[in-house]
Parts: sequence; structure tokens; C-alpha cells
Amino acid sequence: MQRIHFITRLLPMLLLVLGSSAMAQDDVGELTAKLQHFLANAEKREVHEDFWAEDLVYSSSAGLRFGKADIMQGFDGAAAGSDESPAVVYSGEEVDVRLYDDVAVVAFKLVGKPSDGSETLYYYNTGTFVKRDGNWRAVAWQATRIPSTSGS
Repeated sequence: MQRIHFITRLLPMLLLVLGSSAMAQDDVGELTAKLQHFLANAEKREVHEDFWAEDLVYSSSAGLRFGKADIMQGFDGAAAGSDESPAVVYSGEEVDVRLYDDVAVVAFKLVGKPSDGSETLYYYNTGTFVKRDGNWRAVAWQATRIPSTSGS
């Protein structure tokens, strides 16, 4: 009888843990897809609107700190719907997503391939995301350029 009582108390906790694990995997997949979509479409204003939180703090690899408004300002005056290829095509490798309830840390290697065929650029990036109203948005970002190993 005591064993049945123990099992009936343990079962709801086990189901909660299993459900949380499935939800966590969904969030990991969502964040990974959001990152890859962002990188593949980094030249588009609407992608930046959806990716960055209004209260973003971005620390660039050039040692500059700025926010979303500064990023969005970079699109002002740009030709809307331009058919030009982006100067650099980005992708992410070694993506590591760590969840902490409604906060996530996403670390990855950014790969930038210039369309002119010049040297590929590599950066380590770490973004902190917060889930607000069901949407993940980056609130903090750190980019660090990986030095070239070609001896240049």
C-alpha cells in the first residue's frame, strides 16, 4: 500500500519533468531556427525588427556598444527590396543553446563569407534571449572576432 502511495505522488512530478523537457527541446529548436533564419537574412530590416529586443545592449567586435535603434538606423535610406546580393553571407556553426526558464543563452561561431571571395570571417557570438509574450528576443549580444590563422 505504501508503494502505491509513493508511485501516485511520484507520477505527477515525473510527468511535469518530462513535459518540461519536451518544452525545453521545443525552445532549443525554436531559438536555433530563429538564429539561422536571422543569419541567412541579415540584410533584411524586418528580420532585425523581429530578432532584437527594444532594450538590446550590443557589444560589437570593434569595441562599440549600441542598441536596437542604432541597428535599425543603419537601414534608413537603404533601398527597400533591393535585389542586390548581400556583401557577406552569414551562417552559424557550433550552436549551443542553454535554457533558464524564460531566458536563454545562445553561443555559436559566426561564419561570414564575403561575396567578393575574400577571406572568410569568423566570430564567437553570445546572445542572451528573453521570452516575452511568447516570443524570443535578444536583449544582450557580444561579438568577438576570431583572429585569422593564415598568418596575415
